[in-house]
Amino acid sequence: MQQPIPIGRSKSADAPEPQVDPVCKMLVMPETAAAEYEHDGKSYYFCNPGCKERFAADPERFLRRESEFPDSSLLSPVSHSSAEYTCPMHPEVVQIGPGSCPKCGMALEPKEITLDDAPDPEYVDMKRRFWISAVLTVPFFVLVMAEMFVDFNSIFPSWPHGRASNLSMWIQFVLATPVVLWGGWPFFERAWASIKNASPNMFTLIAIGTGAAYLLSLAALFVPGWFPVEMRDAHSGLVPGYFESAAVITTLVLLGQVLELKARSQTSSAIKELLRLAPENATVVRADGSEEVIDLRHVQAWQTLRVKANEKVPTDGELIEGETSIDESMVTGESMPVEKSAGSKVIGGTINGNRSFLMKAERIGSDTLLAQIVKMVGEAQRSRAPIQRLADVVSAYFVPAVILVALIAFGVWLALGSLAYAIVAAVSVLIIACPCALGLATPMSIMVGTGHGAKNGVLIKKAEALETLEKVNAIVIDKTGTLTEGKPTVRNVIPILLSLKGTNIIAQGKAEGRNPGLEGQAESLPEREQQSVDQILRLAASLERHSEHPLASALTKEAESRGLTPLSVTDFESITGVGVRGAVGSQSVAVGNQKMFPAKTQSREEEELRKRGLTVLRVALDGEFVGLIAVADAIKPSAKTAIDHLHKQGIQVVMMTGDNRQTAEAVAKELGIDQVFAEVMPQDKAAKVKELQAQGKIVAMAGDGVNDAPALAQADVGIAFASGTDVAIESADITLLRPDLDGILKARNLSRATMKNIRQNLFFAFVYNIVGVPIAAGVLFPVFGLLLSPMIASAAMTFSSVSVIANALRLRSRQL
Repeated sequence: MQQPIPIGRSKSADAPEPQVDPVCKMLVMPETAAAEYEHDGKSYYFCNPGCKERFAADPERFLRRESEFPDSSLLSPVSHSSAEYTCPMHPEVVQIGPGSCPKCGMALEPKEITLDDAPDPEYVDMKRRFWISAVLTVPFFVLVMAEMFVDFNSIFPSWPHGRASNLSMWIQFVLATPVVLWGGWPFFERAWASIKNASPNMFTLIAIGTGAAYLLSLAALFVPGWFPVEMRDAHSGLVPGYFESAAVITTLVLLGQVLELKARSQTSSAIKELLRLAPENATVVRADGSEEVIDLRHVQAWQTLRVKANEKVPTDGELIEGETSIDESMVTGESMPVEKSAGSKVIGGTINGNRSFLMKAERIGSDTLLAQIVKMVGEAQRSRAPIQRLADVVSAYFVPAVILVALIAFGVWLALGSLAYAIVAAVSVLIIACPCALGLATPMSIMVGTGHGAKNGVLIKKAEALETLEKVNAIVIDKTGTLTEGKPTVRNVIPILLSLKGTNIIAQGKAEGRNPGLEGQAESLPEREQQSVDQILRLAASLERHSEHPLASALTKEAESRGLTPLSVTDFESITGVGVRGAVGSQSVAVGNQKMFPAKTQSREEEELRKRGLTVLRVALDGEFVGLIAVADAIKPSAKTAIDHLHKQGIQVVMMTGDNRQTAEAVAKELGIDQVFAEVMPQDKAAKVKELQAQGKIVAMAGDGVNDAPALAQADVGIAFASGTDVAIESADITLLRPDLDGILKARNLSRATMKNIRQNLFFAFVYNIVGVPIAAGVLFPVFGLLLSPMIASAAMTFSSVSVIANALRLRSRQL
């Protein structure tokens, strides 16, 4: 059950926890709260001093409101008001329930995206206000436009001169008042909040502009004597009003809000698509063999589940019975179905093929891969890219600068033109300026880009990594599992027979069967030499079955396929980056690379094997070198193409491996890799990354092991694979669901596309405001006789915000 977030806490509380500002309902942390007030032994925390002053004036008023309306409380776990909401432009602003940002005035969004189909209350409210305002605005807008072509006073010659125009003004007043005061009320509320919080924003400008036009019109209608005779219309004798400007501007801004909220709701479509992957039900297999369909929320870890043909896999787990192929494209981006058999891991939300299987649930609810993806994407969308700082700096001075320009325009036009022109120019400047376009330019692209990346198996942890990855000019990658399949197999075993004479290992077990995978070696060797091959393999496999290294599994699988029974090993020791050693009976056995046997020079056979790109392990018995085991890991078919694409983007590809230099260089030559760091110990990986950075390189590092964590943290961008360790994933900035170069290439392409989109948005927002504000002020009037109407300025302002969001949404269709 959801725990309520406290409003106020007792003085004895120790652990800091989020508190609810009792006035505005924003979440605040005690240690960072702007103000604190103690009442009845409890401390209450506030987002700004103004909230504290209101609370201190009448604490019971705000506390009573909480107790009187428990059903509609913000703490209700089932309503819109129970969720945390945040601002896309100011992610540090968090409050319980919907509302508007006290800094920029924008409608807040749910912090956690869900599949709740309930309509957005902000969108519903704005839509209702827009349609009612539009119904009231259109008739008198037509009326005002008609007055420009028809003299109403001439239609009614029996009326006193000017009465028809006066009646028209009264009709405008009646129709405009509900539009401005009711339809535009949220704008005035947000403007007032911005003034209280000393954070002037777009709504400050809108409120000043529409408010000035409406109040001026009221004065012209009710107290025309206040105005000089020069302001009166030559035909009607009346002081002109601006009811139509105030109403049309309000209606157009409402339309802009409706379009913006609708477009912003689509930025989370990628997350919602991921959420829809999870099925609603699961089939549980009971201990007696009976099956029951239950709600997915009731599934427990370690329960046995039946997944039928063409059904969605209900949760993460392990296949325990049956074989199938599963379409994982919606999670990993892998287009081809993946074959699964007993022991294979399956991912919740993926689609089963045409065969049924049994699985054991391992991770459920928020622990599943799907849930972790959604959480990571949500956090990334609320992070800020460094490029956003430019817009933040400009926005901080933008609104005051616009107000200053409006005052200058008013003064200039009043001195050189007329009061009517001065009002039109000032209102137009206030209305056309759009700081929201600047503020939305980066967050909207980040939100859409990270969501699109998640659909393609690229999980961005923070926006800064997305920006840095575009600048990367060197990528360091591991050989095993990234360039290769990560499934090494034994390709050759070479015994040194003299060293095997007199040993008592053969007597402990006899080889059975042959493995044709050793390039025909088993069929062509004499029986005694074949026994030596089996003996070396058996010795090595007996040690390696205690290790978790990928090469260890290759040796143990080969021994199993040849029917070799493992020997008992004591005193086992694994030396990271070197090899393993232990005792079999009274004899010591060691298996490892050249570093395990530094005194032994490389033989001709060993050199030839390494030149062919094989990894060579040396085997020693009682300190005497007895043989070689060559292991091959097939190169992934996509590796060469991906490296070519990275080269075309000007990126240097560096391979870092603990393998022998000859083996590493053979693989590098085949794939066209630029630089090789071979025989690198795990603890030295971070130093190699530093070495590249010292050369002026911006480095991305891809890895998946615990020993990769320091290098991932050292790199400018750390890239981990979801199949790797938790430590590596935690140290990385980007997580790939597929451990291959295609995923790295997709991440790079996503970074380039997102940053290009951000620059387009920023360019448009800057150019729009730099060009629009002077035009609204009237700089074109001396040349073209053009003075922008406030209504046209309002339409332009609406277009600017919506166009920024629409441009960001284009990222959804970008091929990575």
